[in-house]
Amino acid sequence: MRPGRRAAIEFGERLAAHIERSGGSVVADPSEKPDMVVAVGGDGTMLAAVRRAVGWGAPVLGFNLGTLGFLAGAEPADMAAVADRLMAGDYEIEERTTVSASVGDATGVGVNDVVVEKIDSTRLVALDVAIDGEPFASYRADGLLVATPTGSTAYSFSAGGPLVDPRVDALVMTPIASHSLFDRPLALPSTSTIRVTVTRDRLVKVNVDKCELGELGEGESAEIKRGDRPARFVSLAPHPFPGVVRDKFGLQGEGRRCSAT
Repeated sequence: MRPGRRAAIEFGERLAAHIERSGGSVVADPSEKPDMVVAVGGDGTMLAAVRRAVGWGAPVLGFNLGTLGFLAGAEPADMAAVADRLMAGDYEIEERTTVSASVGDATGVGVNDVVVEKIDSTRLVALDVAIDGEPFASYRADGLLVATPTGSTAYSFSAGGPLVDPRVDALVMTPIASHSLFDRPLALPSTSTIRVTVTRDRLVKVNVDKCELGELGEGESAEIKRGDRPARFVSLAPHPFPGVVRDKFGLQGEGRRCSAT
């Protein structure tokens, strides 16, 4: 067992014991619908918990045992105080945009992103994109991704997309390693429908939050749009997004000052 996973299990056991001593109940059976989901780990663990909780309509709180921890709302050192606040109902719920993709009869809903990407690592793929039924652009690239504001801090950011405050109701479309003239990310209203069509005989795969939804061949399309249900996050205190970015990336500093002459 990885040391990080052992630490998460031990922390989870302490948290469950504290909640039960306070009169609450903790279940680990995924078939039971909980009032709240608590995730213990890094952003990957939090993401998996939120995807499952969307179907239940349950809010999610994450304790950060990872590195950056953009999605987590609490730190392990505050376990007892946070658990007491949860039991007292002293928290707010923040709703965030999700993203949905359809490939044939298969549909997947994600919290972070939908990625349409090449399967053969040595060859670019050709993708035509239409937005709300209107042709937009053709890309020769490694792929294309559509991210939520929550997902803007993940793969989208690595691909050159902007960081977007989760309170913004939008979708961000970003080409991946594009060899096309237009290779900039595009922010769209969350009401947009994006259709991605393969235009060459090179298979692509469609992933929703890193889970494969299906493959597309030449002439086949994926439809991407906002998910029907939002993701619900437990908020314990206001954390303005610029401040979160500043702290996670260590951007504090005096900066440069210019003097008039």
